[in-house]
Amino acid sequence: MGFRVIKTAVASLLAILITDAFNIPGATSAGLLAILGVDVTRKRSVISISSRFFASLLGLALACILFYLLGFHYWVLALYILLAFPLISRANFKEGIVTSSVVVFRVFQGEEIALDIMLTQVVLLVIGLGSAMLVNLVYMPNSEGTMMDIRRKVDGLFSVIFSHFSLTLRDPEHIWDGKELIEASRQIDQGIEEAKRASENQMIHPDGSWNIYFYMRKEQMENIQSMMHQISQVYERLPHGILAAEVFEQLSKDVISEGYTGKSEALLNELEDRFKRMELPATREEFEVRSAILQLCRELAYYLNISKKYKAPTAKKTRKPAGSAG
Repeated sequence: MGFRVIKTAVASLLAILITDAFNIPGATSAGLLAILGVDVTRKRSVISISSRFFASLLGLALACILFYLLGFHYWVLALYILLAFPLISRANFKEGIVTSSVVVFRVFQGEEIALDIMLTQVVLLVIGLGSAMLVNLVYMPNSEGTMMDIRRKVDGLFSVIFSHFSLTLRDPEHIWDGKELIEASRQIDQGIEEAKRASENQMIHPDGSWNIYFYMRKEQMENIQSMMHQISQVYERLPHGILAAEVFEQLSKDVISEGYTGKSEALLNELEDRFKRMELPATREEFEVRSAILQLCRELAYYLNISKKYKAPTAKKTRKPAGSAG
């Protein structure tokens, strides 16, 4: 937000200086139009400024008709708002309603309709909105470092979650408040927004690797919620739980390393083979617990498949998000 304020100040000053240099009346209006045109991404800027420009032309044309036929009265301004705002919205230029109002109110203040006055308003639009677009296109903050930090936090939180899963399987009495689940969800949502913003700043060749990573983690987060349900049903300490705990302990290490190691998947496959060779449950309680552990392993297999499916390409010399092991 702080950097956007700086860009707004630069765009506004640039518009005012250009207008003043060409001795065009209304330099402050050009500065105000530049303020309205500054946006958070390059893509949004192009869309927003185009919408504001055409909305202003449409509003200006309607206002000229009303002022010519009805005169410069306050009630005519109210009539303009009643007619123009729905018309501009229907034309899909809703973002330009305020910008068009600035131009129309300026014409109303002059109480004169002439070709040179209309051209002046168009020139002010071009200078004001053009200055905003120039500032937006020239530079946008690089969010690569921010996304990398979020990724490290998410991977670290996943590691802690899987460590607690392992501890719970070894000792069903283990107490865990689950705060990492809430924080991981929050970080993932923040990462998705940051990745979307970064993608919109890359006009020609947008890189979707960060979007892939964070949406992968969001899908896996839902899978982890299902695992939580299964672990809550493990109320007895069994050899099967100890074996499953080893897989989650390995996963807690894999999830913070770069590249898909396949170690957790190999342990899980070995575990499922051992389950098939074990004797059937002797009691109802053992059956229930073993059933929950088996379902937990199936959820884990699904989790690992998501990682293999969506992992981003690993790059040694770039800072793109390499596919995590988990």
